[in-house]
Amino acid sequence: MIARIVSWLAAVLLAALVPVVAVAQVAPRVAPLTLDEVLRSSARGAPQIIEQLARVRSAEGRALTAEGAFDTVFDVDARSRVAGYYDGTVIEGRATRPLTNNGGYVYGNYRASRGSFPIYEDQAYTNRLGEAKVGALFALLRDRVVDERRTRRAVAATDIDVARFEGEMAAIGVQRRAVDAYQTWVAAGLRLSAYRDLLELAETRRKAFARLVQLGARPEILLTENDANLVRRRGLVLRAEQDLASAANALSLYLRDADGNPVTVSPDRLPRDASALSGVPRDPTPAAPTERFDYRVILTRIDQATARLLQAENELSPRLDLRGEVGKDLGAVGRGGSSRTPLEAVVGFRFSVPLQNRAAKGRVAEARAEIDALHQRSRFLRDQIAVEVESIVISADAAERLAKVADTERSLADKLAAAERRRFELGTGDFFLVNQREETANDARIRLIDAQARIAATRAELAAATADRAALGLTR
Repeated sequence: MIARIVSWLAAVLLAALVPVVAVAQVAPRVAPLTLDEVLRSSARGAPQIIEQLARVRSAEGRALTAEGAFDTVFDVDARSRVAGYYDGTVIEGRATRPLTNNGGYVYGNYRASRGSFPIYEDQAYTNRLGEAKVGALFALLRDRVVDERRTRRAVAATDIDVARFEGEMAAIGVQRRAVDAYQTWVAAGLRLSAYRDLLELAETRRKAFARLVQLGARPEILLTENDANLVRRRGLVLRAEQDLASAANALSLYLRDADGNPVTVSPDRLPRDASALSGVPRDPTPAAPTERFDYRVILTRIDQATARLLQAENELSPRLDLRGEVGKDLGAVGRGGSSRTPLEAVVGFRFSVPLQNRAAKGRVAEARAEIDALHQRSRFLRDQIAVEVESIVISADAAERLAKVADTERSLADKLAAAERRRFELGTGDFFLVNQREETANDARIRLIDAQARIAATRAELAAATADRAALGLTR
């Protein structure tokens, strides 16, 4: 009889201490949230990325404004004497188009007049059908290669590149933070799962201990000690739940709906295992520092400063403009006489030379100093990027090695905890040591999660440092 009771008690205790896997009918789970889904949502709806797209459009607007300096201009001028001895009326229309490869312009002119004009306005007379003229002005020295209009257009065009590069930098930063937010959320969920498993062991064990104490097979202090462990483990679960809620809240900055509103992901979308902590793929051949968009911004700034330098040096040159014009009066001879009927051709030039031109000299010195400063900045940034990438590679390699060590530690700790439970079941173990082994195994599991999360973080850092747009979900 006593042997039968002992066997029954041992069976109860064994059932309490050994985890049992039960097959049950459960409702189908929703699809786990993936990193790719977060990156696509962030790239589509993050306000920082949309803001940079607006800045690109703004730069394109400024470029279009600069192109306006080359617009064809049409103007009409008309005047008529309404009182006095003379009754002359003249109307003139003129179309002027600036040259895109020279500082000059071409123009066409039509003028017609009626009535009489004083001798000092004799040039106002035309034949009956008016006078047509075409002409052009060409810059031979100053403004021949560059001028203020073309410089503004060149700078405005490169402003578009700067806006795009800055937009890419902002997008990479957003996507990197999105990866961090997702990995933090996944890691928080895995920690919560670990603490819940630890709590479940204590809860299952308490049911068995309560029955054994009720039957007088175990002292009541054993139940009290298990309750103390139970309370401590519940506290760990509560803190893990809080961390998970905070991580989900932070993730909502990057996970957005179709209208761009933040979405707080529910815990039931947590991935089922630690494979979600793999992070972004690691590029075995990272890009050169010159491929970074912040470096390319500096190179573009150097191009802009060089354009301004050429314009300032252009202003130091003397001006020599060649002007030509061909005109012909049409129709019957007017009041001005027949002298206006033959074809007219006029050639002229204008020459001017600056004697001091300190304003242009100052702009030359300013542009040269700016170019020197930008060259030094680009040199430092290139070196800084190389050091930054190498440091991240070192950290990534170390994180992977630490993860292997943490995995081995977890495996050994699990074996020790299982062995200690078996000893306790056989009556040769100590309850305090069982709890210690279980918590040590759980701590090793948490350290492995942290190590895996660190791998994901370093991979995201490396992708951002090398401008790996594909890894960060910016190629779609």
